[in-house]
Amino acid sequence: MAGAVEAKVAELGLTLPDVVPPLASYQPAVRSGVYVYTSGQLPMVDGKLAVTGKVGAEVTADEAKELAKTCALNALAAVKSVAGDLDRIARVVKVVGFVASASDFTGQPGVVNGASELLGAVLGDKGVHARSAVGVAVLPLDAPVEVEVQVELVDA
Repeated sequence: MAGAVEAKVAELGLTLPDVVPPLASYQPAVRSGVYVYTSGQLPMVDGKLAVTGKVGAEVTADEAKELAKTCALNALAAVKSVAGDLDRIARVVKVVGFVASASDFTGQPGVVNGASELLGAVLGDKGVHARSAVGVAVLPLDAPVEVEVQVELVDA
């Protein structure tokens, strides 16, 4: 049975996806004490990227913001895979967003807002976090956006 966090995801008209399988030699998420660290999550849907390219060139900032939201959903799925239940999240501590950017694109914070806003909508005050939004030349599979998340769990 889904908990309150997953019910909120559904209420928003979204679905918590299956964990995206690793593309290389790493785990989607690792727990250390009361913290869960996710690997960088790409905007994968049903095992593939819906969009590729650089933000500010082939991909608009608005499209990339939606893709960052998908990355955050994938990160929540990765957290659940090691925490067992998203209701165990005490708070999101840190979000790092990478934006594959055209050379003149400077709107990385607005893109990564897609992830931040999704976490806030799903987790309320527990979703408020520190964050970095970084422009990069290229991401794996030519993804426009990649997001990693660190959460603190309540002990169970």
